This record gives sequence, C-alpha cells and structure tokens, in this order.
Amino acid sequence: MKQTPRSGHGLIMPRRTLLKGAAAFGLSSALSAPFINRLAAQEAHPLKGQSIEMNILGIAGWVPSSLGVKMSPLFADFVKEKYGYNVSFAFQEAPFSDLFQKAATSLVTKSQEFNIIISDSQWLGALAQPGWILKLNDVIAANKGLQVDWYSQTVIDTYMTYPDGSQDIWGLPQEGDVEALFVRKDWLSDPKEMEAFQAKYGKPLPQTFEDFENLTMDEFEKVAEFFTRPDQQRWGFAQQYSRVYDFATCAFNNFLWSRGGETWDPKTGQIEGILNTDNNAASLQAYKDWLKYAPPGATNIGIAEGIDVFTQGKVFATIQWAAVGPAMITEELKGKVLVVPPPKHGTGGEAKRVYSMGGQPWVINAFNDETKMRVALDFMNWWYQPDTALEFAKRGGNPADKATLSRDDFDEINPWNRTYKFMLEDGRSRDFWHDPKYSEMLAIQQEGYSSFVTGQSSDPKAVLDYIACAQQQILNDSGTAKTAPSDMCAMTSL
Repeated sequence: MKQTPRSGHGLIMPRRTLLKGAAAFGLSSALSAPFINRLAAQEAHPLKGQSIEMNILGIAGWVPSSLGVKMSPLFADFVKEKYGYNVSFAFQEAPFSDLFQKAATSLVTKSQEFNIIISDSQWLGALAQPGWILKLNDVIAANKGLQVDWYSQTVIDTYMTYPDGSQDIWGLPQEGDVEALFVRKDWLSDPKEMEAFQAKYGKPLPQTFEDFENLTMDEFEKVAEFFTRPDQQRWGFAQQYSRVYDFATCAFNNFLWSRGGETWDPKTGQIEGILNTDNNAASLQAYKDWLKYAPPGATNIGIAEGIDVFTQGKVFATIQWAAVGPAMITEELKGKVLVVPPPKHGTGGEAKRVYSMGGQPWVINAFNDETKMRVALDFMNWWYQPDTALEFAKRGGNPADKATLSRDDFDEINPWNRTYKFMLEDGRSRDFWHDPKYSEMLAIQQEGYSSFVTGQSSDPKAVLDYIACAQQQILNDSGTAKTAPSDMCAMTSL
C-alpha cells in the first residue's frame, strides 16, 4: 500500500475528517461574493459539459449534516465556474440509531444510491472491512488539496483511520466535535447569587473560561448543588443517560477515562478484566450519583432532551456536544451562556479530564462509477479549501484543520470555539471502538448502563461484569479477541 505523506500531526487526511467536512457544509447562508469571485478560470476537466446528480446520506435532525447539504449548491457554483460541469445534490437522512443500517442495506448490494455518506466515527471499521467505502491513502497522495495539516492526532485517530493505530485512511472530517460545558452566565453573574454562594461555600462562583478550566468535579458539584432548586423548577446539572444509540456510553466514558479507567485493549481485543474493574465500578456509581442534581426524567436525556432542558431554563449547566451550539444558544440566550471546558476529575496535580469525542467523517461509496467518483473527490478538495473551511466555521460548523483553528479570530467566531479547540488538543478527548462489531458491543453496553441508572440493577460491578463478558464473547467470535470469556461469565446477568 502506498503510504500517505505526513505533515504536522501524523496522517494528512484521516477518514473521519472527511465525513465531518460534509456535514459542516449544511448551513443555509450563501458564501460571500468575494469568495465566488476568487474562483480560478475554467480548467480542462473530464466532466466538462456534463450534468451529474449526486446523493448524500446524512443524519436526520443533526445540524452539521444539514450544513453540508445546504452548502452543496456553493460547490455546484464552484465547479461550474472552474471546471465547466453541472452538479446537483439530493439528500437522504436517518436518525443516528438507524443511519448505519440504512447505509449498510444499500452498500451491501453495491448500489450507488448514496455517493457520499456522513458516517459516525465509530462505523469506520464496519464500513471499511467489507470494502464498501473508498480507501483514501492513494487519493490523498495524489491530491494536494487533501494533504491537510490537522489540528491534532486526535482528529486523525477519530475520523480517519482504521484499524486503530494504523495508517489506513477511510474518512475525512466533516464535522469535528467535542463535549463542552454550557452554563448560564447570567445566573453566575447575578450579584445576589454571587453573594449567596460566597456566604454558603466560602469561595466565589466561577465566572470565566479560566475558572472552569481549573475546576474539578468536586468543586463543580458545589455549584450544581447551589443551583438545584426543585421548588423553583430549577436544577443544577444535566448530562446524557439515555439508552438510545450511544448517549449513556459517551457520558459515562467521561467519568471512566478521567478517573484512569480503560474500556478495552484495542491491540488484543481484550475487554474482560479491563472494563469490569472496581475502579470503573466506582466511576459508574459516581456517574449515577449526579442524577440528584438533574431534573425529573433525566434518565431519558439524550442530545435533544439536553438541549430542551437547557434552553427552557430548567438547568444551570449541561454537558453537550459543541456541534449543537447553534441550538443551545438561542436568540433569547445570546450573551447569557458561557461555553467552557467540562470539569476535571480528581484532586490537585492528579486531576485530569478525558472526555468523549463526537463528530462525523465523510466517507465515499466505493461502488461509485468513474463520473460520480470524480465529483466526490472534487467535492472533498473544495471542502478543505481555506475559504470553504472558514465559511463553514462562520456558519456554525467545526472544521478540524490547523490553519483555520489557529486563526487569530477563530475563538470569536462562535461562543463554543475556544472550548472546542481546547478539548480537541491531544489527551483531552478520545473516541472509542472502530471495530466492525461496534453496534453489537454498543447495544450490550447501553443495556447495562441504562439498567443501572434506572435502578433495574443495583450493583455497578455486576453490570460491568455482564457487559465485559458479553463483549468478550462478541470479539472472540469475530476473531478480534483471541481470549474467550472466563468461566466466571457463565454466572453473570443483569
């Protein structure tokens, strides 16, 4: 295999980065006239004079996906002016929980129904292993516009490569994403609240990005407790607990990783003995304990529900994806919300934060004919142009290239940009499995976590035993893990 050149942080073009770029283009406003006027004179192109119809599959109700689609007419203007061909885009969608199955059902027949797909990062293995999506190493080597200096190795590891740790590239960032803490700045700066908190806890309420950057979970708990006022229909904190898709998993991983735990060994596929430790069981209990500061029905909170309780003024703070910043900060809340790094776990110099990565890559249908493949590659080259990446950011998207994120004005473009960039640095966020058995492993995990937080199961260690044993069997059956579940697993249940 031809190796991809390197620049800056490792591989130049991770596959997940490609997918995220597509979603980012979904914003509705048009690029400025100066942007269009900078197009080069028409160049010789094999598709000159042709009209092509393309199809994108994306995530229903997900703003970054719609951004990618809504920006596609700008690409059509670009190639018409530069290359002399016409292109139009149709869009199909499905919710997070159904999108992979919709893509797989089409791709397994070698269909060109979806020419470009906005994939979730964890699906890379399941899409790449059967040969459904295009491997991009040679494509990147041949296209200077795709030889991007990404902001961090985390970007490459999350959106582009499979297997983990390899140099095989299958996706490109469409939408970068991290978890951030959205807080009510107007509540924090209320003089009466400041005085009351100082009197109760003997310390001031945190006010700035830097205050929250240094805040531990123990310190933040005092703030959450202070703003939990059920008699006023206000609560201190919300996070995701829902059994839907990966909502509880992403939220619990924040506790598990930040407290020094691991979920598996990706080199050996070993899970049993790594996930189901006493330390991780204590982290699972701590994750559940935060329900005391959450509004009623919190065990059903996913992305949409988290947006609702925050924008309706029911909670002081919530951990939410930066990608939904436009929905979190409504017109009524502009100037009233601070977006900051989520708290560290632990105390003193040992305290750390390692939170879940979100976001999506673009992936390209490997069964595209020559014409549609050329358009798809033209689109990717356009998506990563500096002007396009900047426009995406101005429309609320999260590009992942170093040049855009390093601009002097980047932090001011959106209220969440400073935190997005902070959490995108290596060591502060991470993704979980890209294994082809991702969906089966996730279903077991979501079942177990949901059972515990809803009270159906009472022993966090027993829950982790159940998950670890079931996942070990899945990976042993698939050949990823060489070790079968231990005899102990015959006795596990929820």
